[in-house]
Amino acid sequence: MKLLLDQHLSYRLVPKLSDFFPGSKHVKDFEMTEVDDEVIWQFAATNDFVIVSKDTDFFHRSSVRGSPPKVIFLRVGNCTSKRILATILDNRTRSQFCNESHRVSSHFGMNS
Repeated sequence: MKLLLDQHLSYRLVPKLSDFFPGSKHVKDFEMTEVDDEVIWQFAATNDFVIVSKDTDFFHRSSVRGSPPKVIFLRVGNCTSKRILATILDNRTRSQFCNESHRVSSHFGMNS
């Protein structure tokens, strides 16, 4: 499962996630930091990425449109990248389940 981190998350997370989620990227890697969410949505769907975001827009879009792509919505508020990394890694089993199931999205909070 490869993750696509949106512009609200640090691009510095990608190397730290790559051992657990090979092929993961940040929207910055594709020069998509200033594009409309629809462009990111279509790119993720076409290239088999799971979108990871703290923004509710992708979560709501997945609720209405379904998948692909799947979405992981991080309900962590303003926190450090270290905390975001811990939240993703602490929930990686749930992430992989979401990817393998018919669920279109998952949401993780700090106490998930």
